[in-house]
Amino acid sequence: MNDNKHTGSQTYLSSPSGEVGRGVLGQEETLRQLTEMVDQGRLPHALMLCGPAGSGKLAIALHLARYLLCEQPQEGQPCGHCHACHMTEGWQHPDLHFSFPLIKTKATDAPVSDDRMAEWREQLNYTPYFTANDWLADLKGENQQLQFYVGESDALQHKLSLKASQGSYRVVVIWLPEKMPAATANKLLKLIEEPPQKTHFILVSQEPDQVLGTIVSRTQRIMVPALGEDVIAEALIREYGIEQTKAHDLAHIAQGNYTQAVKLTEEDNERKEYFEMFIELMRLCYMRKAKEMRQWSEQVGSLGRERQKHMLDYCQRLVRENFIYNFQNQQLNYMTEEERNFAKNFARFINERNVIPIMDELTACQNEIEQNVNAKMVFFDLALKITILLKQ
Repeated sequence: MNDNKHTGSQTYLSSPSGEVGRGVLGQEETLRQLTEMVDQGRLPHALMLCGPAGSGKLAIALHLARYLLCEQPQEGQPCGHCHACHMTEGWQHPDLHFSFPLIKTKATDAPVSDDRMAEWREQLNYTPYFTANDWLADLKGENQQLQFYVGESDALQHKLSLKASQGSYRVVVIWLPEKMPAATANKLLKLIEEPPQKTHFILVSQEPDQVLGTIVSRTQRIMVPALGEDVIAEALIREYGIEQTKAHDLAHIAQGNYTQAVKLTEEDNERKEYFEMFIELMRLCYMRKAKEMRQWSEQVGSLGRERQKHMLDYCQRLVRENFIYNFQNQQLNYMTEEERNFAKNFARFINERNVIPIMDELTACQNEIEQNVNAKMVFFDLALKITILLKQ
């Protein structure tokens, strides 16, 4: 699993006050809509949950699966006592099946989800708010592409050919169906078109436009909205003990994406370091202190390549935010309190004449770092160019 996982973030799976679904942040209206569909017998056999990243689509899918498998659901909620209600630690139930994209560990591999089910359940038990890159890191395949392999459809078909263990519903949660190539999707299509009795497919898609059209046409799409800033801020305060003002700043920057808000929380110390580097660069460039710029370049050049790229990403964001700051509309800005305080004096130096050239230079610098050009030379060259651009 990821080394940077926060040991305390499992706690929100225990249904904090104010949450309708266990493990789901906000999304009361979506949960109400889905549970009413179940109660009224209107739930289609194939749903596709879509919406922005970090909105909780997978968490909603898990809650709906529990509700379907619950032996005595009550008032839109699982009963809390049966087998299905106690499966949240490990997410194991004989009638709940998961299908998700994988990587090959060997050229001859034909992996299926069952091969990595232990890692998948561990990730779900940790948090259902994670990204494809997080899952790649769990699989130790950061430089590979996630996808479904053709054996996945055969494995699902075999599972669903067996009788339901509890004699009621069976649920298949398919995460990121857009990673499914045509050969795999076409084999799965027949199963979705004519599923076994009382079988429900819940597809969780980040990019529904990339899903095979014939699959999409056989599902009912449910749009999950972005989370409100207050919902995210309250979760950060509760789970990470973040001070209220800082939590609201991070929630605003995350723009409705709880996963991103958590990452911002965990990366806060690193971001502070990048902030100081950015301030130092701009100060030295403005004052035209070539010797100190050289020293700054050597300092940044000694960082690892990934940290250099992250720092440049941060610089691009801060340049953009300082340019927008000049419009004097706080709702358009996504900065922390520290960054806003800096922008009060610095933003006027980022204007319509130089904002695009500065962004271009930062992008060019990033490309050269990726190509393993001498980092110290690259960063010193960047500093010299920004010195000229700041005067425009």
